[in-house]
Amino acid sequence: MDKNTIIGFLLIAAIIFTFTIINKPSQEQLEAQKRMRDSIEQVEMERLALEAERIAFDSIEKTSDTQQDIVSEFFATGNSNVVNDTTQSITDSIVAMSPKMEEFVTLENELLELTLSTLGGTIHSVHLKGEKRHNGDSLYLFEGDEAHFNMELFNRNSVRLATDNQYFTPIKTANGNSIIMRLESSPEQYIDFIYTLTPDEGMMDFDVRITGMKNGLHPESLTNLRINWDQKIRQQEQGRQFENRFARLNYKYESQTKNQQLSNTRDDKKELTEPVKWIAFKDQFFSSIIVADNPFSNVVLSSKMIEDSEHIKAYRAETWVPVTIDPVKDELSASFKYYFGQNHFYTLKNYDKNAESNSDKLYLEELVDLGYKWLSWINKYFSIPLFNFFLGLNWSMGLIIFIMTVIIKLIVLPLTYKSFKSSAKMRALRPQIQELEKKFPGQDKDMMLKRQQATMELYNKAGANPMSGCFPMLLQMPILLAFFFFFPSAIELRQQSFLWAQDLSTFDAIITWDFDIPLIGKFLGNHISIFCLLMTVVNVIYSKHNMAATDTGQAQMAGMKYMPYMMSIMMFFVLNSYPAGLNYYYFLSTLLTILFTFGFKQFLNEDKLLAQMEANKSKPKKKSGFMARMEEAQKMQEKAARDRAKEQAKKNYRK
Repeated sequence: MDKNTIIGFLLIAAIIFTFTIINKPSQEQLEAQKRMRDSIEQVEMERLALEAERIAFDSIEKTSDTQQDIVSEFFATGNSNVVNDTTQSITDSIVAMSPKMEEFVTLENELLELTLSTLGGTIHSVHLKGEKRHNGDSLYLFEGDEAHFNMELFNRNSVRLATDNQYFTPIKTANGNSIIMRLESSPEQYIDFIYTLTPDEGMMDFDVRITGMKNGLHPESLTNLRINWDQKIRQQEQGRQFENRFARLNYKYESQTKNQQLSNTRDDKKELTEPVKWIAFKDQFFSSIIVADNPFSNVVLSSKMIEDSEHIKAYRAETWVPVTIDPVKDELSASFKYYFGQNHFYTLKNYDKNAESNSDKLYLEELVDLGYKWLSWINKYFSIPLFNFFLGLNWSMGLIIFIMTVIIKLIVLPLTYKSFKSSAKMRALRPQIQELEKKFPGQDKDMMLKRQQATMELYNKAGANPMSGCFPMLLQMPILLAFFFFFPSAIELRQQSFLWAQDLSTFDAIITWDFDIPLIGKFLGNHISIFCLLMTVVNVIYSKHNMAATDTGQAQMAGMKYMPYMMSIMMFFVLNSYPAGLNYYYFLSTLLTILFTFGFKQFLNEDKLLAQMEANKSKPKKKSGFMARMEEAQKMQEKAARDRAKEQAKKNYRK
């Protein structure tokens, strides 16, 4: 590039720069330009908003027209000669609603507030009055798209009608107890969903009536209606992991009394061929249940785990429901009942109080998990009646658990005393057992057999039975295990406080953390519970005292002396996420056992006990069944040992 070219470029740049400076707009001009741009943008935004509103309105119109076409086509083949006067007669007022937009109506009593949607004619939300979530919010079983209900019908032309995308018209009765959600093609042809809620009840009637369509429906729809029911289960309690254990999809076959369950720990699905009486979407303390007057058939149930922060599981039920045909009214009908409420044993059991036979009973109380069949009778006929008796006295929950623990310990006191007395006999014979250890030392099989035989002979002569202390403890185990199931299922403990525990139905954390501890976190959770910690400390103390009290002087396997401590630590990891009420009970039970043991020790003189056993040695003794079996086993062991020794000697001789 030559010199003149460079000078030319510089001059052009200088001219452009000078022109820009000279023509720069003033501040007033800049503000005027900004106002103009803002005005243009505002006009454009208003234009776009109007356009969007027009498009949305057209979409609603088109959707409504499409749905109306489907409804019209579906009803086109029906018989429109008969009007259902029965349904019309109960209608005192009609709530005018636009069939093109989703609207809501409310049906409520003292316990429930149900919101019904005109879209699909279904239940939009269920609010349990007086109940709160763990965070203090009002308790809803579901709301909005957390639940979905759909009924399918086919006419003779195989046109399918799905009710979930149709707009219904709500009709309220004068007394306010019922709402009819109507999908109507004409005054002679319509589908009604009738919801009836009686005062102070969690059970609601739900009736489906199809009028003017008997001659127009597909033969399959004349016998059965197909329904689908979905619901996401909200996390209502503080302990998500523990709540998950009790959240299950339950169902009951018509021919059985015991309900069945899908898995609560993994995704599960079942296809049922037997008739099903009811299906329950169960949480720990609350359930949504649908009960058919005529049992469901061809039922498909599924349960899925959910990992989001608000829900724990998703349930789904697909089933066929038998219909009843009234030829006079040209009406098809199917009747159900919904239950929304607590998993309270007596509340659910009362729905069978008017049942004429066992086959008419629902057995909804089986939703309350009271343990295995051989344990549940303790809770049904002892724990729950006793618990309810004290509830009627309006005592605090902490005091009720304390009194129940004392009563139970007094009931099993004779067994506890017998166990202690057996241990005392063994302790009194400890010096003589130690002498036998010296007389037959070592771990040689022959020596061990002789030592064991001599020990059994000593016990038999003295009138002591080493197993007599174990049987009383085993007899107490069913009660301990029954309460293991009772407390987590007792809704009465829910959000009841005692001392530092704000809610006895869940854990009472003294320390919490937000991170996960590998392996340990799976069992321990992200907290440490105070009552569980106290229960563990008391158990360790009791284990130490009990080991000293039951030491007979016999040699033990290596590590066995640490086993009770290990068991106490393991129980801490198991029970840390369990209800504070349960750990409080175990804490009190162990503490009272320690106190009773000290009382027994003061009452029972071991020197006198030893003198009595020494006197027994001179008396002829009939061997107990247990001692006779022990001696027989020892003789068989000795014979087997001798046979082995002879066989080995023969082998050595041949060599």
